[in-house]
Amino acid sequence: MIKRIAAYILALILGLVLGPASALYLAGLWPGAKPLDFGDVEIGGWRSDFAIGSEAADPYTRARVARHGLLGLAKSEAVYFTRTTDSDGQPLRENCDYRMTGGAMPADWWSITLYNGESLLPDNTDGALSIDATRLNAGEGAWEAIIAARRPAEGTAWISSKAAGNFDLTLRLYVPRRALLEAPEDTVSPPLIERLSCKEDAA
Repeated sequence: MIKRIAAYILALILGLVLGPASALYLAGLWPGAKPLDFGDVEIGGWRSDFAIGSEAADPYTRARVARHGLLGLAKSEAVYFTRTTDSDGQPLRENCDYRMTGGAMPADWWSITLYNGESLLPDNTDGALSIDATRLNAGEGAWEAIIAARRPAEGTAWISSKAAGNFDLTLRLYVPRRALLEAPEDTVSPPLIERLSCKEDAA
């Protein structure tokens, strides 16, 4: 009888400890937990979770969205893609310069924003943390932008990576076409990110 009571007490203690701890970790709220993982759809290195903003989102997904400040609109309103590596699969870093190129997207409007490793906007005053790619693509042709800690040549579209450390990029597609929602892999041609140089390469 005593052993049974002790087993119940132990099970209760483990449940009280492991339950909340696992929930916090899976929601990205535990110290050292990985940032929001977009893993439902992957296209050319850009990843998205189409459950974000939908009724199908589980509690962990919703908690991660709330924790990392992403406005999870319904899929009919916006689709989000994120990328943490360049076209060679290397992490995006502040000390490297990149050229990002792309074309038209299957949506009414789209933008690309840079976030640091904490899923926050970098603490700099360059005023260049996002680009309106729709404006760059006004003629529905190819466009390009430079991602670098220093401002490039005048007239060049620029996203500042100053004070960003290892960073990621978020592509937001607003009012997406039905084809994008039904077959994203066949519809989206996401931007390419070419690493131009890094500071340690200068020697």
